[in-house]
Amino acid sequence: MQPVDFTTLTATCSELRAHWLPSRLEQVYQRDRYTIAIALRTLNTRGWLQISWHPQATHICIGDPPPRTPDTFTFSQQLVHQLGGLALVAIEAIAPWERVIDLQFARRPGDDVLYHIYGEIMGKYSNLILTDANNIIITAAHQVSQQQSSVRPIQTGQPYETPPKLTGTIPSLQETQARWQERVSLVPGAIKRQLLKSYSGLSAVLVESMLLVAKIAPDTTTDALTPEDWERLFTRWQEWLHALDAGKFQPAWMVNGYTVMGWGAVAPTKDIQTLINEYYSKQLNQQLFAQLRHQLSQKLSNILGKLRNKAQTFSDRLQQSDRADEYRQKADLLMAHLQTWEPGMKEITIPDFETGEPVAIALQPDKNAVQNAQNLYKQHQKLKRARIAVEPLLQEVQTEIDYLEQVEAAISQIDNYQTPEDLQALEEIRDELIGQKYLEELEYRSRNQNETATTNFHNYVTPNGFQVLIGRNNRQNDQLTFRVAGDYDLWFHAQEIPGSHVLLRLEPGTVPEASDLQCVADLAAYYSRGRQSDQVPVVYTQPKHVYKPKGAKPGIAIYKQERILWGKPQSVDVEQK
Repeated sequence: MQPVDFTTLTATCSELRAHWLPSRLEQVYQRDRYTIAIALRTLNTRGWLQISWHPQATHICIGDPPPRTPDTFTFSQQLVHQLGGLALVAIEAIAPWERVIDLQFARRPGDDVLYHIYGEIMGKYSNLILTDANNIIITAAHQVSQQQSSVRPIQTGQPYETPPKLTGTIPSLQETQARWQERVSLVPGAIKRQLLKSYSGLSAVLVESMLLVAKIAPDTTTDALTPEDWERLFTRWQEWLHALDAGKFQPAWMVNGYTVMGWGAVAPTKDIQTLINEYYSKQLNQQLFAQLRHQLSQKLSNILGKLRNKAQTFSDRLQQSDRADEYRQKADLLMAHLQTWEPGMKEITIPDFETGEPVAIALQPDKNAVQNAQNLYKQHQKLKRARIAVEPLLQEVQTEIDYLEQVEAAISQIDNYQTPEDLQALEEIRDELIGQKYLEELEYRSRNQNETATTNFHNYVTPNGFQVLIGRNNRQNDQLTFRVAGDYDLWFHAQEIPGSHVLLRLEPGTVPEASDLQCVADLAAYYSRGRQSDQVPVVYTQPKHVYKPKGAKPGIAIYKQERILWGKPQSVDVEQK
């Protein structure tokens, strides 16, 4: 993940000063352990200033409004208690070339500053600290005790100390090319490495993009550079310093990240705030997506493994109970041939009543024939009772397995993060499993219903222009089938295979052609566990013939009056949405 370097921080703050000073603080909301959102209102607009001290994604920008779930963090409550109603009057760097900014708050512009928020944008050492006018710490996002750092503890009630000063050389517009070149090439080495070693305020991404536009490979050694190479590189160096001095930047996307200098740009963006917000939102969502998908997959795999073992145990007991009649038959035979029994016998062979075939019956030598027959009758009754008891247990376990396999299939369909809706679909599955008691809520906060009111189904169009909606998880499947589906629509599902509910939307009087039905059948097959097969049986019927059994788990439905088509999942082009 690309870190916010000094250049990006300078560009962001320059834009914030231009559009958001002064502004009134109206609200503070903490999104998670590492991010707060501050509602700011100017004379013209209202927005949310997002500040994150995430170890890999520290940043500051105007971001999206926070969700409507309750904020349970004390840090944000302390901030709003101290700063509510005050004005943000300045955003300053604490010292030249430092990645620490000072957000200053007063009653109104021109008044004395009452509070400071120090944002330390320094990777894994990032922090957010609130102090009073005398720089006494009121609260901090991450308190650092004397035991954790004897150099710079950060604790409530203590004076705020700035981070250790930079020790490297500071870049300067007044430095000549000769002096600059001499400093960089003093010790021969790769040009990228030498630039980073020679000066403070640089980042690997900035240097790489600078070398890219100067048409110099990063691993080129300093002694291999021609005078023309040095000239081109120094021109870009000066361009960078002029941009910092004038506060004029060119935000844009690069192939594997972003730039505020316009170097290596593949697509421009309207402003730096949008660029930073979109980049880190996507990166953090991808990280959360990967972690959550792994956690859910592992949890389901463990639960299903245990349930399948339990089901196998029940099946084995039922197989044993199938021998109940055999024990009764042997007992009957033994009672009919008591005269053939002799004391001390361990086995007796008696012809079968119907076939005449010899039947071997194991005996307990310390018991007589009648006692052995009684034991066989008891075994018969025991196995009969076992079947009566085990059959419903096996059915219950199998129902649970079917449900979890449906959930597992839904997770397997959400295999990569593309949009925020993918993460939302996974979070809905997580919330469903919490609701079904398969997961403990722990640090998860339940979603607010208003937050999930908008459902983003997979959306396709058939060859003749009919809309096709596909559920991403059980919650969406239920909503699609029992709330969205209309009287004229058609409902599709892979036959007896875990998969998504699929709805073909039809207007009154419209009749889909065979190509439309085949298209939807292919999609239903693709969004099922049979995705890797050449052909998958798919049923379709009218939504009025689809029912949810009483007490059934999410996503479970039964249907009647169905027809069958063979779906071809390999023919689906998922890009054609």
